[in-house]
Amino acid sequence: MDDSPIALPHRSRHRIVAQMVGDDGVEAADGGKSGRQGRLGARARDAARVGSRASIAQRAFEAVHEREQVGDKGLGHAMRTDTGKVGFKIGELDGRDTPRARELVRIVDDVAGAALTTNLFGERWSKLTVNCMANPLAGLSGLGSAEIRTDPRSRRIAVHVAAEVIRVGRAAGFEVEPIFGIPTQRFVDAAAGRGIDELEADMAASAQSLSGGRPSLLQDVMRGRRTEIEELNGFVVRTGHELGVATPMNEAVVREVQRHAVGLLRPEPKNLEPLTALLAQPVGGSLST
Repeated sequence: MDDSPIALPHRSRHRIVAQMVGDDGVEAADGGKSGRQGRLGARARDAARVGSRASIAQRAFEAVHEREQVGDKGLGHAMRTDTGKVGFKIGELDGRDTPRARELVRIVDDVAGAALTTNLFGERWSKLTVNCMANPLAGLSGLGSAEIRTDPRSRRIAVHVAAEVIRVGRAAGFEVEPIFGIPTQRFVDAAAGRGIDELEADMAASAQSLSGGRPSLLQDVMRGRRTEIEELNGFVVRTGHELGVATPMNEAVVREVQRHAVGLLRPEPKNLEPLTALLAQPVGGSLST
């Protein structure tokens, strides 16, 4: 997961569902089980009291463990590569503050810091925005999670990607929660040329909370796997089309990723050049190599 919390929908009919929308910033590390991991089994059993069918954070944590190292060092364990205090946002689909949602917060807090939200879909659109900003740009350029926010050109592209996702989310009826702790309207304004320098400075500052980490789409590209571009930026493009919201930067991002056949994309900064050409404002500096 990256530094944005994972939004867990607490469904009706006593079903608890955990969904990891992305896993930016998760790396494999050698060693045994952490204290949190060791307590997960007991907490997962507690979850059975909350609902008749529960997958909660156990599935999310297991997904992290698909990143493993083999050979003499054996299996790895999860290592979070950011300093965020909240790893999960949990809430009811209808936005109510309920005892069962609070109980689930207590259970998964042993996995990573958990908090209750009354705007679950706003949280999920926030997570989607972060993933649309970081994942494809990293996959194209080879830049890491922090570098996407500190490199001038990738950061400027990310601002425009974010503004489009936020506008689509709002058109769909949701108020998108803050991105990197930054109010979403600032991204919309910055894409229109208002306060962009200040926003980019705050984005760069937020990267200081990261300690390495590579977005999942970059990891997929490096392994020659099919990417989730259609489920990220592609989803935004399709939804924007249905709602009458233009998404030219997200369309270009999808096009650039799909221009390469599966397994043939070689991440390098020059792959971002077609996207920088779409920017309304020139930026200084050069891409990291």
